[in-house]
Parts: sequence; C-alpha cells; structure tokens
Amino acid sequence: MKIGCPTEIKAQEFRVGVTPNAAMEAVAHGHDVMIQSGAGLGAGFTDEDYTAAGAQIVPDAREIYDSADMVVKVKEPQEDERKMLRDGQILFAYLHLAPDPDQTHGLLESGCTAIAYETVTDGKGGLPLLAPMSEVAGRLAPQTGSWALQKANGGSGVLLGGIPGVRPGNVVILGGGVVGAAAARVAVGMGANVTVLDRSVPRLSYLDDMFMGRLVTQFSDKGAIEALLPRADLVVGAVLLAGAATPKLVSRDQLSLLQPGSVLVDVAIDQGGCFETSKATTHQNPIYEVDGIVHYCVANMPGAVARTSTIGLGNATMPHMLAIADKGWKQACKDDPNLLNGVNVSGGKLTYAAVGEALNIESVKAESLL
Repeated sequence: MKIGCPTEIKAQEFRVGVTPNAAMEAVAHGHDVMIQSGAGLGAGFTDEDYTAAGAQIVPDAREIYDSADMVVKVKEPQEDERKMLRDGQILFAYLHLAPDPDQTHGLLESGCTAIAYETVTDGKGGLPLLAPMSEVAGRLAPQTGSWALQKANGGSGVLLGGIPGVRPGNVVILGGGVVGAAAARVAVGMGANVTVLDRSVPRLSYLDDMFMGRLVTQFSDKGAIEALLPRADLVVGAVLLAGAATPKLVSRDQLSLLQPGSVLVDVAIDQGGCFETSKATTHQNPIYEVDGIVHYCVANMPGAVARTSTIGLGNATMPHMLAIADKGWKQACKDDPNLLNGVNVSGGKLTYAAVGEALNIESVKAESLL
C-alpha cells in the first residue's frame, strides 16, 4: 500500500502524522511511504530522517493525495485538503466530526473512508489513540491556565501555588477521565487546591485513592458546579463523550458566579466545548474575554509541544496504521472490532451514530459496509 503523510496546515499545528520510526516499520512491511518535504520539521524530524527510514520525500501535498492509498494525518483535513480526497482513499486522522458539519459533508462527498483516531477503542472501553493527546492536553491545562491568570493576560493575578502566608489558587476540573486526571496531577504538583468532578463514583474513588487526599473529589451535577464556581480561580473543562458533541456544563449566565479574571480552559473544544461561551482559538491568539472571564480554547493544545506529542501519538497509531496497510481497511476492521469503531465515514455514508445524532444526518452501521 502507498502511505502518504502531508504537512499539517491547520494554524500553529506543528505535529506530523508519521514519525520516522513508523515510516521505517511500514517500509519493512513492504509498503511505500511518501512524506511531504518539511512535514516533520515542527516536531524536530528532518527530511533526511525520513529518507534514512526508507521513505520518499515529495514536494507538495497534491502528489500525496493523488498517489496515496492511505493518508495519515494528525488534525482533521482542512477545506483545501478535503477537496483533494478521493473515492476509495483511506484517511486516518483525528476528525472530531460532531461539531463540524462542513467537514462531515466534505468527507461524505469525497467518497473516502475516514477513520477517526478519537473513536478507535480498546478491549477495556478506552480510547487508546486519543489517550496520549489527552494526557498532553491535561498536563498543559494548568500551565496555560496559570499563564492566563497573570494580570497582563487579563487574569485575576492569582498564583496557583500561592506563597507562604497567601492561599493557593482553587482549581476545579470538570471530568475525571484521562484529561482530568492529568490536569489534576499537574495542578496538585503546582500546589493548588484541586477539586475534580465526575459522574462516575468508581472513577472518583480511583482518583481519591491515587491522590491520597491531596485533592477533593465530588459527584458532578449542576448544583455542585454552581457551588464551586464562586471560589474557582481556574476551571478546566475535561469532559468527553466519545465521538459526540460535548455537553455544556457552564452557561453564560453562570459566568456571573465567577470572580472577575477567573480562567476557563476548555480542553473539550475539539468536540464543541463544555462551556456555552467557548469558541475555538489558536496558539497565536489563545485567549479572549467574556463578561470579565478569560477563556483559553485552543483546539490543538498538544501542538504546542509537538515533539512529545508526535512521538506519543505515533506510538499509539502505528500498529493500527500497519494493520490497515497490511490487510486493507475492511479486513483489518473485520479482525479488530475496536478499529471498526473508528470508521466514521465510508463511501459517502456516515457510519458513526453519535455524529449523525449531533448533525441530524442519517447513519448506517459500519459493519454493513464490510
């Protein structure tokens, strides 16, 4: 199979979909690998690194989309990229379709088979291709939140760790999954007072045991959130419903409960965000203010630490990429139902029910296309 990896063109996205190690593995499996010139530079990989791995360097993305049987990316294809996708081609990338009707319709019109990293599952019900980037984004959230809290950035001027004689900041984390746990780890390490909310009592019990009393766990409901907002300096949105639009947990009216200069970091922005006032931002212009509250809603947070993120993502995606290349997507999905859960679009049909519900588009079961 011909595997192609173009340069990411989303604003300030420095990751790359295929690492040199992954390219080397694919070549060893007998596949041809094409990398767009300069695609890996943002993550610290040169064209020479890919050439040494056995990959072919091509000058532009058009050659990749014209020639590759499978296109491997990081972020969802932008409008110009969607126009280059073709019938029967495989796209393997993060998609986050539920809040993005334009992309969804574009993929349907292309006729490609689009497999979303974020909905591939594992035998334990986890999301193994999303998890490493959730770890990264979770760990970044308190860092970016503490930066946004600085007075020069519009924040309240609170230092999350405090100092002797001055209380530390209060961090509220909505969601105790991979993102929430990673955010809690860093926030606790910074010395903040941390509360994690979740609707899973077993998950709260796990976090309570893991942190051994260094944070507070609380069952999540509207009353609990409203009670915590007046004391919160930083609120991290870490809620995920696999493949579906994120529920709005903090309304615009509830912003009035927060102290002026408090910060909201919405890690769920890729799926629409969990604050009503969230809108996607970029690393170049990461924050904005609504009713005196600072919002940080960068849609590709892990892109800020592209080296770590690319290697972590490549470790997770490589076995699936090889399975698809070795067997073809249909046989690979027959052999692995967890990979089948990643198929969101194929041959002009939507194959992920949660996306169909969010966008009011009829969907079919992916199994029906095998």
